[in-house]
Amino acid sequence: MQNEWLYIGIFLVIGIIVPIVPLVFSRLVAPRKPNPIKQSTYECGIETVGDSWVQFKAQYYIFALVFLVFDVETVFLFPWALSLKQLPLFVVLEGVLFIGILVAGLVYAWRKGMLEWA
Repeated sequence: MQNEWLYIGIFLVIGIIVPIVPLVFSRLVAPRKPNPIKQSTYECGIETVGDSWVQFKAQYYIFALVFLVFDVETVFLFPWALSLKQLPLFVVLEGVLFIGILVAGLVYAWRKGMLEWA
């Protein structure tokens, strides 16, 4: 019993030290003499003209989210596909239902134009 708590304690200590060490190190090596040149925005060597804030289309984010959802959910299909011969019929039907829901979501996203990049 004592040995299990030792592993948890070591894990907690490492979990606290790992983020604190880079923060302390960055404070030690950070520049301390700010001037206008160091604080200016640098983008490809060209001074910005006008407002440097550019609004992106939300379509890019929706496209990325749709990709992420389908990518993560297809990862769940690998263990199911590997043990397909050993699974009962009910589990196979649940997997087919899951794939059907994914296909329905893909068709919905396609019809809504979420997969158009331009």
